[in-house]
Amino acid sequence: MSEVLQRRRFTVDEYQRMGETGILADDERLELIAGHIVVREPIGARHAGTVDRLTRLWTSRLGERAIVRVQNPVRFPKEDSELQPDVMLLRPRDDFYTTSHPAAADVLLLIEVADTSVRLERRLGFRSMHGPGCGRPGCATS
Repeated sequence: MSEVLQRRRFTVDEYQRMGETGILADDERLELIAGHIVVREPIGARHAGTVDRLTRLWTSRLGERAIVRVQNPVRFPKEDSELQPDVMLLRPRDDFYTTSHPAAADVLLLIEVADTSVRLERRLGFRSMHGPGCGRPGCATS
């Protein structure tokens, strides 16, 4: 007989408070995905190089037309998520988002680099949401 464990979902505000009060350490590689605190995978050389290439590409092409943000938070409160995607293009803002993290409406493009689409699916749950292979616009593997 197996017993089903109850899980508690966290909101973005609760997740932020855990970080602010020291429950979550600043140097921990964590994300809040659909209310669950998830440990981010280590970044390998291939992954890092791909992110660097994308950063150079978007920065050189867009200049002041967008803010290129690398591995920093974006909030999705309705989904109880605060992600740290590899690269985001954000709507320009005079304060460069120093007064608050960007939200979904601020994102022009979000890019998550993965060594394989399977790893990305496992991490973000795309398989259950979008089918296998992450075959949708904006989803690419390195």
